[in-house]
Amino acid sequence: MADDPREVLTRPAPDPDRSVAFGPGAHEVYEVYAAASDPGGTAGDPGRWLVLVHGGFWRSGYDRTHLRPLAAALARDGHQVALLEYRGTGAQGGGWPTTFEDVRAGLAALHTGQMVREMLLVGHSAGGHLAVLLAHHHPRGVTGVVSLAGCLDLRMTAELGLGDRAAQALLGGEPDDLPDRYAEADPVALGAPPVPVRLVHGADDDRVPVGVSRSWMDRVGRPGTDRLVELPDCEHFGLIDPLRPAYAVLTEQVAAW
Repeated sequence: MADDPREVLTRPAPDPDRSVAFGPGAHEVYEVYAAASDPGGTAGDPGRWLVLVHGGFWRSGYDRTHLRPLAAALARDGHQVALLEYRGTGAQGGGWPTTFEDVRAGLAALHTGQMVREMLLVGHSAGGHLAVLLAHHHPRGVTGVVSLAGCLDLRMTAELGLGDRAAQALLGGEPDDLPDRYAEADPVALGAPPVPVRLVHGADDDRVPVGVSRSWMDRVGRPGTDRLVELPDCEHFGLIDPLRPAYAVLTEQVAAW
């Protein structure tokens, strides 16, 4: 295992079993990692899918490829996995609300195009934010969310200037200048979604501080339904690295689904 936690972002990973385009745009695609046929006797229900939403502070410089090591590991462990793409800020058409509309369209295409009965959304960083929004706006088939260091308090994300003011880039300005837009896009403002949310956050995360997840849990989390797991000695990228200890915590959350 490399000492640099960012190494997972560029680590070679198996290609997906197939890529499914549902429109003409390069972002209108999701990748499928099929469950291993005999992963130690733990193969899951083929109608239940894990849907991964990548992070990158909603910016176009990041795409789904850096979650391929995680997708491959989860498929190896017996899960049907789909990896969504979307346009980030900096790409033509990216920003609010089209970035969110992209993931919503991808989820709808997955649901209708595959034998999907239930979906657990797993989002990292900005992807955690998008996953919780999906649970609010596209509940059909979605039965839970796992947020990995998710930007779930968008006002706090903006006020802290995280990701070089990534929230402002996504929404087009400051919370006080665009209150209606932030109210529409901020998971804290929307309250709890209609499905359980599990939050996993590294205590040593200096990109999205653990206080962001604590804020969501304190303000809208439901005791007994939602849960925050804080991991000591874990930073931002360890949460998506199947070679690091946090992977076992993620698989525990998935197993509880």
